[in-house]
Amino acid sequence: MSAEIVIHNARILTMDHEHPRAEAIALTGNRIMAVGGNAEILTLAGPMTRVVDAGGATVLPGFNEAHMHIFGGSVALGELSLFGVKGFDALSNAVKDYAAANPDLPLLVAQTADYTILSDTERVTRNHLDRIIADRPFMMVAPDRHTAWANTIALEKAGILQGRDVGVGNEIVMGEDGLANGELRESNAIRPAATMSVTGGREGLGVGTGGDPEHVTSEERAADIEVLKKGLAYCASLGITSFQNMDGNLYQLEMLDEIEKTGGLPVRVRMPYHMKNFMPLSDLEEKAAAWKARFDTDKLRCNFVKLFMDGVTEGETAVFVDDYAHKPGWKGEPLFSGKAFNAVATEANRLGLPVAVHAIGDGAVRMVLDGYEASINANGRKDMRNRIEHIEVVHPDDIPRFAETGTIASMQPTHPPGSAGLPLEPYLTYIGRERWPYAFAWKTLVDAGAKIVFATDWPVSPLPPLSCICDALTRKPWADDMPDHRLSLHETLAAYTRTSAWVEYMEDRKGVLKPGYLADVVVLSGDIEATSPDNIASLSPVLTICDGRVTFEGGGGR
Repeated sequence: MSAEIVIHNARILTMDHEHPRAEAIALTGNRIMAVGGNAEILTLAGPMTRVVDAGGATVLPGFNEAHMHIFGGSVALGELSLFGVKGFDALSNAVKDYAAANPDLPLLVAQTADYTILSDTERVTRNHLDRIIADRPFMMVAPDRHTAWANTIALEKAGILQGRDVGVGNEIVMGEDGLANGELRESNAIRPAATMSVTGGREGLGVGTGGDPEHVTSEERAADIEVLKKGLAYCASLGITSFQNMDGNLYQLEMLDEIEKTGGLPVRVRMPYHMKNFMPLSDLEEKAAAWKARFDTDKLRCNFVKLFMDGVTEGETAVFVDDYAHKPGWKGEPLFSGKAFNAVATEANRLGLPVAVHAIGDGAVRMVLDGYEASINANGRKDMRNRIEHIEVVHPDDIPRFAETGTIASMQPTHPPGSAGLPLEPYLTYIGRERWPYAFAWKTLVDAGAKIVFATDWPVSPLPPLSCICDALTRKPWADDMPDHRLSLHETLAAYTRTSAWVEYMEDRKGVLKPGYLADVVVLSGDIEATSPDNIASLSPVLTICDGRVTFEGGGGR
């Protein structure tokens, strides 16, 4: 039998320990037929075989983005990006140009507005935004999506200018005049304004409430599906063949299922059941376990539970063991009590559902590790592959507990201040110098035996995996006496391929290039091993294949 696709003259990094390198690969159907030398594999080409000359470039297993938000990221592709914008004048010009180009939007939304977008010391208020645009509702969102700023008319129309109780860990920041000052912290505070957008804020429901929209017209649903298709195509264009979403609701799952059944998903999707602190424990068996049974294919799976334990450091909603360095007496407030989270982790694991928890501060990380220990004590030691997402700071006492509990470190090389265009402040001041060595401590955790996966948290950070890999390899310590947390190129690639597949319990069929495995492949524009770390982001995918189907083909003539 002839192969359908043969890629040759390549530098193949298979990520397979037994056969780490090859020159050519043959695909047939949705599986890898053979991997080996050029002469051997070319004999598998027939008259109908597509033969691709890689020109000496790297070929890898398709990238597996282990932490992202597909609906929010897809929507953000059509919104104003303030990435790299600095200063009031630059902000004003960008917003006014966007407003002029979009006269009919009910809410103007801008993304990636840095906390220090005005200056290193001045925090944004509604008064600043009113000076830019006062007659149309406008809201801009921080890169981490945990803080937003809205102008007065947006606050007024959202019904929150006078403030409102938005629950534990959320805050509508109030000014000295008794009115909201424009800063909205966490999803419950942001949602009232977000619902005025053209999408009705539906893209935020999976992460904000864990619920579904109350009413969606057929036209709105069709529009949302088209938005998702654009986001999925964007993923494929970046060499991504799998992603693990970190917000989930039935609405998103059913739209993705429809895309798969009508035209085919160009990327494999793993979605969670999003558990919030107000949901009954019975939801895990009645809903999460049911979703796992309903969505269980190699293209679309819903087989884990996602939670938030805290917020973000810059918004002062992350939870630390000790006080914030700049704010004595404040450690942050967890979204779950220790007892409540222990119960969730224990019950989810009993039902065979792994758990992934957003935990930024070392206090939140400790609470999650405590919960995983409680699960082990209650259920016995099982292969649960539980995760902690972000781990921006870890207490030194808790570092060995990752290996002891089998907890995966899911981290983002695009997030350390000073990387990916992010400013150092106010982050470094907020955590304090004593915590610096244990911040974004990838290598320390790996050296202590933890398994690690890398991702971007898109749209919090730019999605291209090659840019993220570049950030991972070029990160600089914040001071000369700080540890160097960089991993090697091959460790970094494993965190984007082989280990990410293992986290999904799919290591028996993807994440490496070997015969019989799923045909998920990316061909790069050059040799990644011969490229300096500083220039890796200049490489690009020229061919992406998912499930044996070409999902992206770029220029370059190959």
